[in-house]
This record gives sequence, structure tokens and C-alpha cells, in this order.
Amino acid sequence: MVNFYKTVEGQLLELETYEEKVWINITNPTMKELQLVHQFTGADFDFLRGPLDDEESSRIEVENEEVFILVDVPYEDEDETGIVYDTIPLGIILKGKDVITVSLRETSAVQMFIEGRVKNFFTFKRNRFVLQMLYRVAARYLYYLKKIDKRSSETENKLHRSMKNSELIQLLDLEKSLVYFSTSLKGNEIVLEKLLKMNAIRFYPEDEDLLEDVIIENKQAIEMATIYSNILSGMMDAFASVISNNLNMVMKTLTSITIVLSIPTMIYSFFGMNVPLPWMLDVNAPWMILLMSLFLAIFVYILLSKRKMF
Repeated sequence: MVNFYKTVEGQLLELETYEEKVWINITNPTMKELQLVHQFTGADFDFLRGPLDDEESSRIEVENEEVFILVDVPYEDEDETGIVYDTIPLGIILKGKDVITVSLRETSAVQMFIEGRVKNFFTFKRNRFVLQMLYRVAARYLYYLKKIDKRSSETENKLHRSMKNSELIQLLDLEKSLVYFSTSLKGNEIVLEKLLKMNAIRFYPEDEDLLEDVIIENKQAIEMATIYSNILSGMMDAFASVISNNLNMVMKTLTSITIVLSIPTMIYSFFGMNVPLPWMLDVNAPWMILLMSLFLAIFVYILLSKRKMF
């Protein structure tokens, strides 16, 4: 899908066709749509196609006065196990006076611009638009990291009440999401530092301040991802120890019960043999055997209880 946007009299309008100084937003396009954008803008076809590979790493390239910035953006999705968090590449291409964004799916960072939730956003201020986009990407990382922390706390409370596989799987998914976020944020950090040093894009003083804010926001997201990942990793190790300890306690209790129950079985097996004993001629012998079995079973139970086997 290809959409054309342009700021007219302070408002973002969607156009039906291409004009100069527009923002072209491409989402999960077909090859025909990519060729159409290539014809309109003359943008490098490899740059247009690069973000459609979800294995592409963050980078920045400059070729023939055309700037290609590739960063990873976070998104939230839902599957059979619940809500999951992951990242996908987002390509930002500066070609002439146009700005082109390319991604495999809609992301909240891009949707905020389309919905008009970003202040002082103008399509004709392309360099500032790039910095605003990068800032929103870093801000979305912080937003999703807080949601991950909240979900991990809720899952931890559930695990305190009952050890279920579903909660453990949720924690594993959250831990995996934090690893993805941390890796993507470090890749984005390299791009931002290179953007700060390169001369291909000239920034005004206020834009340089915004770029520094983007770098600070990204570093904060890296620190939060590292902290949450360490906390979640420690939590998983703790729950693994608790599960192992609970299993040992259950096995110990079952062993103790088996020992207690085996005592009456042994006594009745002994007196149930076909070898008659003289005192078993007494009519009260069965009751004596029963009382003996109960007494020995209770004695062993008390003995094991003192050793905390129950």
C-alpha cells in the first residue's frame, strides 16, 4: 500500500497522486507499487526494497545525494500465547525534496504522524521530519518496555498463586522480546551516532538539539531494556529453583507416605503366611495384629514428622 501525504496550510492532507515535497508512506507493498514509487521519485530500488527483509540490520547509507536510513521499530502483536513484542525494519529515504518511509506493516510510530499526534510536523521540513520519526521510534521503545515490565509483574503475581506452564511461557516470551529490543536499540544507536557525525544531512541548531534528545532517549531505552532483561532473567532462575524445590518436596512426601503405608502391608504379609503361630489361636489375634500395625505406622509417622519428612 502506498500513501502520499503533504502539509498544506499547517494540516497534513492525503493526496491521490504524487507531488513534490511529499511524504510517501509505503506499507507491505507489491513489486508494482515499488516500481511506481521508483518512477515518481527516482529513488534507488534497492533502498526501497531493503526494509522489506525483516532480517536487515540497522544502517545508514549515502549514494548520489540520496540518504537511506534503516532502523528497527517496535510493534505489538497478539498470537495464541497472548501479546508479543517484536521489531521490524523501517526504511527512511531522503530523495530530493521527498521523504519515503518503507515497512512491512503498520507501526504506531508512523501512525502517530498520520493521525496528527505529532506537533510541529511538516512534510517540507524533511530533515526535521526524520529526527521526529527517530524520536518517536525511541519513545515507542520506552512505552513498550514499560508495558513489558507491567506484564511481567502481573505474570509474577499469578505464578506466586499457582505454577502453570502458560505463565512461564509468557515470561519466556517477554524475555525474548527484551532481547530483541536490546539488540535493535544498540543497532539504532550506531545509526544515530553516525547521523550526528556525517555531513550528508545538514541540521539547523534546533534540529541538532532534537538529534541529541533522540540519542538520549535511545540510550535510556537501552538501559531500561538491560535492567528489565536482568530482572526477568533473575526471576526465571528463581522460579526454576522454586519449581525444582517443590518437586523435591512432593517426592519426599510421597516417599514418606509409601514408607508409612508399607508397614501394615509387611505385618499382614508376615502373619498371612500358611505357617500357624501358637498364639494366633486366640480369637483376639486379628485385633492385636491390627493394633500392632496401627501403632507401628503411627510411630513411624511421628518419627518422620520430627525429621520434617512430611
